[in-house]
Amino acid sequence: MAKLSQAEKEKFLAALHVGILAIPQPGRGPLAAPIWYAYEPGGDAWVIIGQRSRKARLLKPGTPVSLCAQNEAPPYAYVSVEGAVTSIEPCTAEAMQAMAVRYLGEERGREYAESMPAAQASVVTFRPQTWLAVDFASAG
Repeated sequence: MAKLSQAEKEKFLAALHVGILAIPQPGRGPLAAPIWYAYEPGGDAWVIIGQRSRKARLLKPGTPVSLCAQNEAPPYAYVSVEGAVTSIEPCTAEAMQAMAVRYLGEERGREYAESMPAAQASVVTFRPQTWLAVDFASAG
């Protein structure tokens, strides 16, 4: 099991993974749901959520969230970040397309984005503050 440097953690998080977003819920355990996300090293992470979703009802600026991304096949590794929501903005067609192309490729991503009404979604941004990571590539 190897520790990752901060640069390695950021590179891992920026790679293509489906994340698990965890959001606190009053009187219950956190809501944890798979989600597409985007992150560039040194910057903020962002996700797109439906405006009528349970996630949307729970999120507001300042809400603490966690995002975990993992390798699902050996060698196993994960990065988990915690931070507070910094903004919630209306989604644009450009943001919807950028996220869809990231996960589905150029052609399928464009088709997906055109079928999804961006006006019914929001872009939620947060800055990772606390980082946890493990890389089992060197485990014996």
